[in-house]
Formats: sequence, C-alpha cells, structure tokens
Amino acid sequence: MTRPSTRPGRRASGAPAGASSRAAAGASTAAPWGKDLLALSAIPPADVLRLLREARRMKALRRRGVQHRPLRGATLGLVFEKPSTRTRVSFEAGMNQLGGQSLFLSATDIQMCRGESIADTARVLSRYLDGLVVRTYEHATVEEWAREAAIPVINGLTDLSHPCQALSDLLTILEAKGRLEGVKLAYVGDGNNVANSLIEGAAKTGMTICLACPGGYEPDQRIVDLARAEAERTGATIEIGDDPLVAVKDADVLYTDVWISMGREREQARRLKALAPYQVNERLLKRARPDAIVLHCLPAHRGQEITAGVLDGPRSAILDQAENRLHMQKAILVALLGRRGRGRTAGREG
Repeated sequence: MTRPSTRPGRRASGAPAGASSRAAAGASTAAPWGKDLLALSAIPPADVLRLLREARRMKALRRRGVQHRPLRGATLGLVFEKPSTRTRVSFEAGMNQLGGQSLFLSATDIQMCRGESIADTARVLSRYLDGLVVRTYEHATVEEWAREAAIPVINGLTDLSHPCQALSDLLTILEAKGRLEGVKLAYVGDGNNVANSLIEGAAKTGMTICLACPGGYEPDQRIVDLARAEAERTGATIEIGDDPLVAVKDADVLYTDVWISMGREREQARRLKALAPYQVNERLLKRARPDAIVLHCLPAHRGQEITAGVLDGPRSAILDQAENRLHMQKAILVALLGRRGRGRTAGREG
C-alpha cells in the first residue's frame, strides 16, 4: 500500500543461464500465462476470467462444506519483509484447505537477514518447496526471486503492485454487480500499488476506472500507459484526475486505501495534508449510484481515508472483499502449483 517508485514488473522468462534443471522443474508447474504471478499485466484477459470462475467455484465448494484437496503433498513458503494479516492468513488457510501446507519465513528469521543472497536462498528453497509467496518493498526484489527460483513465485505485495488483492477485488465486484464489463469503479486517494493493480485489472476486464488523486500522488504512469493500450482491445476506460466529486459521479463501486502505507511513515504530516480532501465520506458516497458498493482493502483508519459511517455502513462490502482473498488465493495456487501437486499425489498413490 505504498506509492510506487520502481518500474512495472515483467514476467520472469525462466531460470538464469546455467540452471537448466531448475528451469525444467519450473516449466512443469507453469500456469497458462507463465511460471509466476508478479503483476496482473502479465495475465491475459481470458486467464483473468478463468481465475475468477475458479475462485467462485472454490467459494461455492467451501460454502457447501465440500473438501477440495488438489494440492496434497505440496508445500508453500511465505517470505515476508512486511507485516501482513489478510495475505498471510488467506494463503496459509488456502493451502491447508487445498490439502497442502505452508511455512512462514520472516525475513528477520532466515539467513537473508545476515547477508545471504536472494539467489542462494531461492535456489535452496526450490529444492524444498513447491511455491513461494514474496511480500517485499522494491518490485525488482520479487522479480529477482522469480528469476532465481525454479518454483512459482507469487507477488504478495510490493511497493509497485498488489495483483492478488486486485484479483480478489474483481471477484467481489463481479459478485455484487453480476458483471465487470462496463462497471464504473471510482478510486479516491493515494495512487499506490493497489491503485496500480486495479488499473490493470480494469483494463483486462472492460471496466471503467476513474481515479482522483492529488498532484504528486498519481498512479505509476508507465502502468497507466500499458493499461490504456490493453483497454483499447477490451473496451475499458481509464480516467485520472484530481477531483473526487467528478470521479465518483454515478460510480458502481467506490474504493479507497490508506494514506500512509508501510514504508511511508516519515511522510505522515505531508500526506495527511495533501490527502485530506480525498476522504471517502457520506457526502461523497451520495454522488455514486444508489446501489454502489464501498471497498477498502484494509487495514483502514476510520476518520482518515474513510469515515466509520461509510466503512461500517449498509453499502460497505469490505468483509466480502476480505473473505474473497481466501478464495482467489486458492484459485491462484491451483493454477500455479496444481500440476506439481497432482504429480506428487499420483506418484505417491500410484
């Protein structure tokens, strides 16, 4: 939830030179769009829709109490440099529900805190695990993990993007509105990593996204440019301005995020002043459609970026939004780890 300062992520092309065995191992688990999930921009629109369908199926199975365990025998590692509630718990619970297990690897507890390189760590963990979730600061860091690891690497958040969050948000909007194409999403506040990924998600699915951000807090321009090129193919619309009243007019979805993200604490006074006019409150909500829903990826600071009345009000869908992290993470895990999980199960039981 931090305003980006690095380049948009690129999909890892495979293992580095001299590591053909690791490349082969990674290829066996590849999803249709590649080995890793680093940014939503790397996933073709058709595969975004497939993930949404799979997440809905996972949710329906859980609601009916049906066990679905395609990842029996698989182990997921979570390498986190930032605190986490929803990302960590949804991935850990998701792996458990899919029949696998997870290991939480705090960056302060493994040898990387004493100088071991990402390359050495990734290569060793590739021998132990079936996949990795990396939550870090610089987007280049998760790209390096993906280059060096033979197993799938999932971006659990960087300063540039938060693809798992945006995919879960698309699921919530689809459930609430019955469609994505043509839905208007208004995002108000800091043009941070969540905003970047929402722009990519809207471009993939034919949505209209209108952002209102103060000067100096706009989303990453290179991500905007790439998303607009995608939007030309999908019919999506991407509008960026600085007036919240314009952005939220007739919106189907009203979205905001924290103003002071992890790593930006020293900027607190400046950010609070610049973003004060961008609070999502009852007055702003009245400009949206009468059936508009309110989203916030949490954690929230009531009285700053959003009022308690809106966050806890009847049009808030934040609990559905938070729950959907679980179902979308499961869909992502099956897409990236499924072949490896099935292969190990078949080998053990056959």
